[in-house]
Amino acid sequence: MSKIRLLNIIGTRPEAVKMCPVIQVAQSHPDIESYLCVTAQHRQMLDQVLSAFNIVPDFDLNLMQPNQSLAQITASILQNLDPILKEIQPDWILVQGDTTTVMTSALLAFYNHIKIGHVEAGLRTGDKWQPFPEEINRKIAGVVADLHLAPTQDARQNLLNEGVEDWRIAVTGNPAIDALRIITSHPAPDDVQKLFEQHHIGLNQKKLILVTAHRRENFGQPIVDICNALKTLAERYKNQYHIIYPVHLNPNIQEPVYRLLGDVENITLLPPLDYLPMAHLLKHAVLVLTDSGGIQEEAAGLHKPTLVMREVTERPEGVKAGVLRLVGTDPERIVSNAVELLEDKAVYEQMAQSTNPFGDGYAAEKIIDALVNIHPKL
Repeated sequence: MSKIRLLNIIGTRPEAVKMCPVIQVAQSHPDIESYLCVTAQHRQMLDQVLSAFNIVPDFDLNLMQPNQSLAQITASILQNLDPILKEIQPDWILVQGDTTTVMTSALLAFYNHIKIGHVEAGLRTGDKWQPFPEEINRKIAGVVADLHLAPTQDARQNLLNEGVEDWRIAVTGNPAIDALRIITSHPAPDDVQKLFEQHHIGLNQKKLILVTAHRRENFGQPIVDICNALKTLAERYKNQYHIIYPVHLNPNIQEPVYRLLGDVENITLLPPLDYLPMAHLLKHAVLVLTDSGGIQEEAAGLHKPTLVMREVTERPEGVKAGVLRLVGTDPERIVSNAVELLEDKAVYEQMAQSTNPFGDGYAAEKIIDALVNIHPKL
């Protein structure tokens, strides 16, 4: 049997985090000829992750432009990726998640009669506007996918409910946990150690609260409300906890966050971090506040109680397991939930000891095995 020609396509940092372990397994598999194309929907943040895993793309479309619209990035990917598909003529395309890169790559795979595997398939909120545009992106990818690589049984059930044939679904766990296992086995980088020393974070000193917030549906008043909640927490716990918030580059996030929190004594705002230091911040945090999808999984993998600043989540397994709690963006709700966790040891320990529902850290091998096994059937 000739080797399976596989083209992995990634565009953003979260995709890279989850796909790098998969790419490494594919590159070493004797039955696979593996290629990587990056659209660079995110540029700097994407490159940081690839560097951490020592992965070099075969094709780099370099499509990131400042503040581009969804229509512009979609059109650009369609136009620039299509010639790559015609040159490589892969048997399979592998994509991950719910970005514009994923949706557009899936559509192009269909146009070119190329089989597509969808990593992290089956996540749903049931509301096409939350998260926006991710809920529709992943549903479009799911419509054309030939192999659905679901992270959990809940995700598998979502796919079955939509009429996907069971033999096309493999439950693999989430490769985000693989990446976290690999990266946190490395020593914390010097810049993280200096950050802890500067802000007196560590044993018998202040404890760390880690924040990420950047989603499109939180642009405008929601991000203002989040900032007000963080300011309240910083003032309440100025002698006990220090808040670190790596701020997304999008100006819709940068402007309000720096305006409202830039001068708050107990909050450190940072530019987006490389994956290695971010993983180590997460490892050392006692509480996480986020609207990110990937951070929900990573925090669960490290048993970090996490407040999800969204009204709905496509990761209900974490909520059911007890390691995630949905709090929305109302400042009072965020603050009251954070206070309960920080001041009630029993409630905190119950969340911290919850079972991680997102996998055992070896999803990448299961993903590639599923692709190799299904290939002869298609």
